[in-house]
Amino acid sequence: MVFQISLTDSLTRPRILYRLPLKQGMCAMVEKVVVTVSVTGSFGDRSVPRLPITPEEIAESALEAQEAGAAIAHLHVRDVKTGKPSMEFKLYEEVVQRIRDRSDMILNLSTGAGARFIPTDADPVGMAPGSTLSTPKKRIEHVVRLKPEICSLDVASMNFGTHVFVNYLPHVEWMAEHIQEAGVRPELEVFDIGHIEIANHLLRTGRVTRPPLFQLCMGVNWGIPATSHHMVMMKQALPPDAIWAGFGVGETAFNMLAQSVLLGGNVRIGMEDTWYLEKGRRANGNKELVEKAGHIIRILGKEPATPEEARELLRLR
Repeated sequence: MVFQISLTDSLTRPRILYRLPLKQGMCAMVEKVVVTVSVTGSFGDRSVPRLPITPEEIAESALEAQEAGAAIAHLHVRDVKTGKPSMEFKLYEEVVQRIRDRSDMILNLSTGAGARFIPTDADPVGMAPGSTLSTPKKRIEHVVRLKPEICSLDVASMNFGTHVFVNYLPHVEWMAEHIQEAGVRPELEVFDIGHIEIANHLLRTGRVTRPPLFQLCMGVNWGIPATSHHMVMMKQALPPDAIWAGFGVGETAFNMLAQSVLLGGNVRIGMEDTWYLEKGRRANGNKELVEKAGHIIRILGKEPATPEEARELLRLR
């Protein structure tokens, strides 16, 4: 028989622990870890096997990942014809409805689209092809209308691969205010130490409520490197009541997943972050990536949380 109890540690972070039977009446306490599947991002196209593109593919991949242990689906959408990133509301609406019709999975909608800037060589304020700069209202339209339990909120501008990721502070403040009005919890995406200071400003001014949700985004060019040392630095810089997860991109994905578990955080894995199970071996889809994540979590003595357990851990109730 399994008994569930909830505890709160010294940092006010709730933990769900289970008593699992051992031989001769002994028992062990198993802590739960929230697994987010990052279903599809803004990189790659149909040439990447099993990369979800259409709303049906994105929803099905999320549901398969839930079967493997994911409690949260972090969702972007893509243009059905081109496979490129999209901000089309109807695409988000279809993905959300397909998942909600069949699952209690927690939905986390991205608001990162609409922030890409590539200047032209002739005019530093001119936008070259590939730029997607949009108004703050457009960037959160789908969140306000669909009301997921969580949405991402990128708090800082930075060089991001070959473009600039623009998150102008007054726009971030405006988005945070309207996300809060919609009853949605923002997940604060931080790619470097200084980004945490901007998140702290949003907390101090009441634009984000406590306890805050943080995502430590490691290894993205040109953010903080994906190493154990740097993840420890990021964790130590978080506010004391933060509930956090961490991930690494590319070949660092599973290393950073394990490190996050060891440091007491939650985790994220999926085809937005890596297409590979291991060096030279591509994943067949998000389900396979989440299965490996679950295996690592169990080796480290913990268990993936169900969606209901995740709601308690993340204070979504």
